[in-house]
Amino acid sequence: MKIDLVEAFENKLKIKFKNRNYLKTALTHRSVEEAPGHNERLEFLGDSVLGLVISEKLYKRFPEEPEGFLAKAKSYLVRAEMLNEKAQTLDLGKYIFIGHGEEVSGGRTRSSILADGLEAVIGAIFLDRGLDTAKKFILRLYKHDLKKENIKLTESFDYKTMLQEFVQKQYRKTPVYKVVGENGPDHCKVFEIVVLINNKEMGWGSGYSKKEAQQIAAKQAYTKLNEA
Repeated sequence: MKIDLVEAFENKLKIKFKNRNYLKTALTHRSVEEAPGHNERLEFLGDSVLGLVISEKLYKRFPEEPEGFLAKAKSYLVRAEMLNEKAQTLDLGKYIFIGHGEEVSGGRTRSSILADGLEAVIGAIFLDRGLDTAKKFILRLYKHDLKKENIKLTESFDYKTMLQEFVQKQYRKTPVYKVVGENGPDHCKVFEIVVLINNKEMGWGSGYSKKEAQQIAAKQAYTKLNEA
């Protein structure tokens, strides 16, 4: 691995890391076999940090809006497509470390890798520099997206959130997602996920990330429940 790539991306972020290993890990995809660690744990952390920062900003910026608006606005802003767009503005694909299989199959432009990688970068910033720096970075990325006219609620289609709201209202339960299959090599793994409601399978989905598979399963379940 070339440390100069990490330094170059650090400069692009305009954030000086105390421990650059956090950023190096954030840029390392699980397909890199010789890597001592990859970015999935940081992705998990970054997802939560992103959600917190966006939620707080929406709460303060739109004091008159109901909870439903805030929830849908958040879903729109943190959806995978938006994260992919933000990752592209940072040219993240040029700096990530991926295995040979991903390299030859177009991994540097794969939306799931870029979206997950950006969340991992946010997690790394949070661990190394704290919440305040992570917050400034996120709000800089979303500077033009937090205006009300730019939040397209009807286009968010976060079926996972929509399904959860529907099920909680109708059944006072929470949907349960279960991984039932993982196929393919590590650099190109396909996840199969089912969503259970009241212990009954209501939807199935597959995708190159768990998030993608969950959304597909949630869409199937949501459509099925609304047709009943």
